[in-house]
Amino acid sequence: MRSSSNPAFRNLPTGGGYGGYAGFGQPDQQAGYQQAPPPLTSERPMTIDDVVTKTGITLAVVAATAVVTYLMQAWFLLFPAAIIGLVLGLVISFKRVPSPPLVIAYAAVEGIFLGAFSGIMGTMIDRWTDNPGQGVVVIGQAIIGTIGVFAGMLVVYKTGAIRVTPKFTKWITGAIIGVAVLMLFNLIMSFFTDGGLGLRSGGPLAIIFSLVCIGLAAFSFLIDFDAADQAIRAGVPAKFAWQIAFGLTVTLVWLYTEILRLLSYFNSD
Repeated sequence: MRSSSNPAFRNLPTGGGYGGYAGFGQPDQQAGYQQAPPPLTSERPMTIDDVVTKTGITLAVVAATAVVTYLMQAWFLLFPAAIIGLVLGLVISFKRVPSPPLVIAYAAVEGIFLGAFSGIMGTMIDRWTDNPGQGVVVIGQAIIGTIGVFAGMLVVYKTGAIRVTPKFTKWITGAIIGVAVLMLFNLIMSFFTDGGLGLRSGGPLAIIFSLVCIGLAAFSFLIDFDAADQAIRAGVPAKFAWQIAFGLTVTLVWLYTEILRLLSYFNSD
């Protein structure tokens, strides 16, 4: 199985011995594919329905906790949720066996983070524009944009407009690592210089950086879809659908925060 830029997929097994299932695409039996060997485990192989169901449950938890946090205006939970979410994310990524309770807990914490983040950004936008309610409009635009990018990249993957090759995966992975390093360095520099490197200051550089992040998140979906597709084709156990749901959630959360940041720049002073 091709590796993914998403660390959530690092522990997906390379195969479970099931060849009769397909996910986002169908294996071409007439193109030289061999019938898979007999099952190595009695566990039911994963199907696309498993992926859709588990991802739907995970995102529903994210949405529910985000709405509750936003309505309660619990903005103070932003940093605790970010730290706890990071810890849970690392535990899930390195855990060899998927844990549904951990994935659900991660989704709940990320929902709290998104609710607080959205509330803070919305309040700032209201103040910048001197227009109460503008923040809610921008948040709605960010949600629609996130859904649109996800759906668009799924169509791109299904139609094969962009092929996910090992070289493509390496390029995206390297770019994401580079962006992460820049984010960390910008954060460190912000302790000594106002605005750090300017990657989040709202200026032209910040806009370009957010566009790059949005692009990388979008392309990451292609790699995530491909990893999930290969896992389904390989017939990995159904429980690993939770791992795929977790990985897609990680990318969606990143995409939403970057889109909301970008839109906030266009509504700033």
